[in-house]
Parts: sequence; C-alpha cells; structure tokens
Amino acid sequence: QVQLVESGGGFVQPGGSLRLSCAASGRIDTIRVMGWYRQAPGKQRELVATIISGDNTNVVNSVKGRFTISRDNAKNTMYLQMNSLLPDDTAAYYCYANTLGRSYWGQGTQVTVSS
Repeated sequence: QVQLVESGGGFVQPGGSLRLSCAASGRIDTIRVMGWYRQAPGKQRELVATIISGDNTNVVNSVKGRFTISRDNAKNTMYLQMNSLLPDDTAAYYCYANTLGRSYWGQGTQVTVSS
C-alpha cells in the first residue's frame, strides 16, 4: 500500500504563490504515476498536473505557465508550485498515486485565493 499526506495549502491573495507538498510512504516502488487533482465547491474533481517515471510532467491548460509539478525522489515527496494564483484556483487539492493495481489519494489540502 501507499500512503500520501499533503501539506502547504492556505489563504493567499490573487497573484500570490503557494507550494503544495505530497509526502509518500509505503510501497513507493510500485508507484507509476503521481499527480494533483482539485475540487472546487459544487464542481467535479479535475486533473491539474501529473508526473510519471522519468520525470515526464504535464499540466492542464488552465494552469500552464503558472503551476509546476516536480518531485524529490530522495525525500519521497511531490510538489506543486503555484504562482500567479487566481480566485478560480480556489479548491481542495488532492495528490494521488497510481500503481499497477490501484489508485491512492491523500486527504486533501485547501487553497483559498481571495482579496
């Protein structure tokens, strides 16, 4: 099994920055893809960014140029650097990890962008 714990959410003004962290533990060797989803109130959960073995990364168009996904294998931690935040980025952010057999989710961390 894999355990995921997010941190780094909070309240920030428009144009500000936050860095989310997702610490992984357990059978890390079985992870094939990691990434971030977000869910705003009343909306469906949506994919934000992914990172796969070999550090291939992808972010969705709505955050391209503002968000960067990365990971530190030595620390078993994945990050989401979020710059130029907009009120529309307000959501609960969840990290996930896919193995060959199943998906794992963190508990979520709230990001609120407001003036």
